[in-house]
Amino acid sequence: MLSQRFTFFRPHWVLPALEVALLATLTVINPVRLTRHTPAGRYLSLALIAVISLDNGISAILLDGKLIVGSAGNQAGPLLASAAAIYLTNVIAFGIWYWELDRGGPFARAAAASPYPDFLFPQMTQHHLARDDWKPTFGDYLYVSVTNAAAFSPTDTMPLTRRAKLLMTLQSAIALSTTALVIARAINILK
Repeated sequence: MLSQRFTFFRPHWVLPALEVALLATLTVINPVRLTRHTPAGRYLSLALIAVISLDNGISAILLDGKLIVGSAGNQAGPLLASAAAIYLTNVIAFGIWYWELDRGGPFARAAAASPYPDFLFPQMTQHHLARDDWKPTFGDYLYVSVTNAAAFSPTDTMPLTRRAKLLMTLQSAIALSTTALVIARAINILK
């Protein structure tokens, strides 16, 4: 939970309430193991991820703006906690984006609906590195998100499509701006 000063949606409980509502809706639509593809569930998921990403990006801008003008106060604790929340949300949200968009999402990937991936994992080209039936799971996409946010670039998994490259660029920009400005403000506070 971010400080009220750094949130776009107010009151600050609106976004978590939407997330709980989506989780409940998706559980009702597909209660056990996500075994049936529902277009409504997919669009709801993508809409919520978009709202979370928008809120997180705007929160990063608000945080950056408050850092630049120095109105975030002289206490590093709340500033670092808010920056960590933005960074972690950025990693998780983009991990979900990558998982939902690669080859049309998890259901389309399982059905082999599209032969053209958005991401090229090493196991896809180096078959001796994995089992024959290897397929990327959410953990693989979360790893891509973590490494992209930390390195500000792809590491071992290459984006192949324009939308994957655009998403990775956006994630890197949010992570870089948040990290750079928090470090700059933290140094200023410590002086």
